[in-house]
Amino acid sequence: MSQPTSNPKPHGPITWAIITVLLLAALVGTLWVPFYARTTPKLGALPFFYWYQLMWVPIVAVLSWVAYLLIRPARPAPPDRARPGPAGRGGQDGERTS
Repeated sequence: MSQPTSNPKPHGPITWAIITVLLLAALVGTLWVPFYARTTPKLGALPFFYWYQLMWVPIVAVLSWVAYLLIRPARPAPPDRARPGPAGRGGQDGERTS
């Protein structure tokens, strides 16, 4: 018997708008160089230019992960499977078959 196929629903325009804003925030924050092309304020010995870029590494990872979660299709529930009997025994409910 073949498995029923499920057609995932297409994502609506609001979902696409949220994904676009998330990814554009990452692009603008990292590629708008005049915003962070300076040395002050320093974080320890690191000038602003360096720690600002390093700050965006985990932020972009989280934004990309959220965008992925929004765009991926919903997974159908796994089919129910009969639990096998205890190891080394045949049959159902642990009965031995001879």
